[in-house]
Amino acid sequence: MTTAEAWRGDGPLLNIVLHEPEIPNNAGNIGRTCVALCSSLHLIEPLGFDVSEKACRRAGLDYWPRLDVHTHPSWGAYERSAPGARRWLLSTKADQTVYEAPIRPGDHLVFGCESRGLPADLLASYPSFRLPMAPGERSLNVSTAVCAAMYVALQRFLGCGWVGLDNHGSIEPVS
Repeated sequence: MTTAEAWRGDGPLLNIVLHEPEIPNNAGNIGRTCVALCSSLHLIEPLGFDVSEKACRRAGLDYWPRLDVHTHPSWGAYERSAPGARRWLLSTKADQTVYEAPIRPGDHLVFGCESRGLPADLLASYPSFRLPMAPGERSLNVSTAVCAAMYVALQRFLGCGWVGLDNHGSIEPVS
């Protein structure tokens, strides 16, 4: 373990990026997973739903106030908000699996919208990885894919000693 890779709890464990998400229930599930795993959520517009405080309250998203959520008007605005970020795209079009991705604490995992996935220009610009599936299967639900990828990353972080667990199984920073 290097000091630079250990998570100290002073920033998000991971940054989850949803490119033009369309379905509010998926974003809600992903937001809840981000809260559970000390991670930030970045939403790239246009969004297929309303994330105002009133809309979130009406939807019963009681955890939303604890979510570190950032909405960006475009991919370019998102990139400018996090210059130098390590970005890993997850796509069914990738050849390598997420197990081969050198994800570290604080990295950005980018997922596409439900109906179109990620645009070809983004896939050509950043490393991309996939979740293993049976041959011929189209894809997983995006909230399922995000959760699976986040826990793959957490398992790696724990194995490398970059993150700890307390005696109740809760995530804790490495001191």
